Amino acid sequence: MTDLIFYTNPQSRGRIAHWMLEELNEPYQIQWLDYGPAGTRSEAYLAVNPMGKIPAITHAGIVVTETPAILAYLAARFPDKGLYPGVGAPGLANYYRWLFFAAGPLEQSITASAMGWEVPTDRKGTVGFGSHGEVLNAIGLALQQGPYVCGEQFTAADVYLASHLHWGMTFGGIPRQPDFESYVARATDRPAYHKANQINEDRLAATA
Repeated sequence: MTDLIFYTNPQSRGRIAHWMLEELNEPYQIQWLDYGPAGTRSEAYLAVNPMGKIPAITHAGIVVTETPAILAYLAARFPDKGLYPGVGAPGLANYYRWLFFAAGPLEQSITASAMGWEVPTDRKGTVGFGSHGEVLNAIGLALQQGPYVCGEQFTAADVYLASHLHWGMTFGGIPRQPDFESYVARATDRPAYHKANQINEDRLAATA
């Protein structure tokens, strides 16, 4: 029996958290949820996450929601897995910087672009992401740190950032460019990514 329960749907951001769980290689239990009254809007799940959003986890009775928070929590909770630079490590600043940048400006920028929302040039200082071009330029700077955003060490920040870049380039929210594509290819060329992805694809096939 495990005290780590993962609530997800294969057609959700849960795939990002699922990748992280496979990187940990710790026992976890999956609770697959459909969207709607019997799943994400059920009384039982709303007691876990009142927003009715997925993914979420419970660990030893503690609830964690929001994908970047789940990743950051798991990385810190299992420091021996090497997915968190550690207090005092040279990469710690970049870890927090780019994890929060991806969770804030990058996701906002992708959403605005996908929705066709245009921020007037004279008003871009009023939104957290400024402009889509500035966000993508900043990501380019992050990728200059080394093979990963913390240099040589692959971390939870890479799980989150690579997932967003991959999604954005796949669905058109982010233009394809060599530095983004090579980073995503490098980050996703890991057994944990492929295993999590296969589990989700198998679930989709089973419920089709």
